[in-house]
Amino acid sequence: MPSTAKNTEQELDTRQVILEAAYEEIHVRGFQAASLSKILSSTNVTKGALYHYFPTKLALGYAVVDEILADHIQQQWVQPLLQADDPITTFKNIIMQLGGEITEEDLQCGCPLNNLAQEMAPIDEGFRSRVEAVYRAWRKGIEKALVKGQESGFVNKNVNVTSVATMIVASLEGCMGLAKNSQSKKVLFQCGQSVMDYLESLRP
Repeated sequence: MPSTAKNTEQELDTRQVILEAAYEEIHVRGFQAASLSKILSSTNVTKGALYHYFPTKLALGYAVVDEILADHIQQQWVQPLLQADDPITTFKNIIMQLGGEITEEDLQCGCPLNNLAQEMAPIDEGFRSRVEAVYRAWRKGIEKALVKGQESGFVNKNVNVTSVATMIVASLEGCMGLAKNSQSKKVLFQCGQSVMDYLESLRP
């Protein structure tokens, strides 16, 4: 492999390492309390390298939303739904899978996307617009999956897919918010079961 290609690959790897460490730090502490020093110490990346890729802490936070959180939503929710003929069954399977994988740390920290919406949207337009872009893509993905389900006969044709997609995203985020505050998996599972029951009501 030519040296230029190797250097480019190493730079991309370094940038990704910084992003993932920043995501973890922001998830645990929130953006404002997140420490660049702790991000550096967890990655063994120099301060100069960090600022080479992200000239400010704000730029780093924006990249976490644009790249890490946006990708999580696409990989966990949107892509599996868009690949399914029966979005209701697929949606329920995703909820059960993610619920089964949740850790005590996840419960304590809550949903990173919702956390940033609550913390940063009121005070920074850059964060607000980026978080909304991720939410919008999530809603639109659900809408498309429901339309496909209507066409394949798995979803009632009278369902308003736009309203339902908005309500589902709000419900899922609310479930995580309640579980975070109560520190209770039982609350999370109760809420998740209600969402799944609602999804079943969308069938013809």
